[in-house]
Amino acid sequence: MTIDFKEILTAGMILFAVIDILGSIPIIVDLRKKVGHIQSEKASIVATILMIVFLFVGEEILKLIGIDVNSFAVAGAFIIFFLAIEMILGIQLYKDDAPETAAIVPLAFPLIAGAGTMTTLLSLKSEFETINIIIAIVINVIIVYAVLKSSKKLERIFGKQGISVLRKIFGVVLLAIAVKLFATNITHLL
Repeated sequence: MTIDFKEILTAGMILFAVIDILGSIPIIVDLRKKVGHIQSEKASIVATILMIVFLFVGEEILKLIGIDVNSFAVAGAFIIFFLAIEMILGIQLYKDDAPETAAIVPLAFPLIAGAGTMTTLLSLKSEFETINIIIAIVINVIIVYAVLKSSKKLERIFGKQGISVLRKIFGVVLLAIAVKLFATNITHLL
């Protein structure tokens, strides 16, 4: 178990792109308008716990149902690929119910620690040391917390066009990550 700053940086960037907290600013602003107050601290803490627990228990759950990490990583590559397509093309492939309250449920799960994030965590586990992934999770949650706290200010700074450009940039990064993840893990299956 060694701390590797390159792994932390890579895992952190991948998680940052998947969580897409900057692209979620319009959703966060809408939530704030609907319910008044967003529980940033609770959402951040719960998201951290969910991600770390899934990092450790997720693989055991897969073994229980007879799926290996490489198969899950390939499936994760497809999910990340479709998330990237959504971000780049500005379309919505995954339809979700609109959240009614700005409590833990819409923010911590699925906005921060959603299916894409969980899939990514297990995919990362097949490539990186666990300690480096945990550090990357903590760094990302700190960023998420800062964005949740300053979402109004960030929306004014970036504007709708700026947020749209950021989403497309992170979409291209995610697309490249999906291709790499697929190529790395498909060889283990064949």
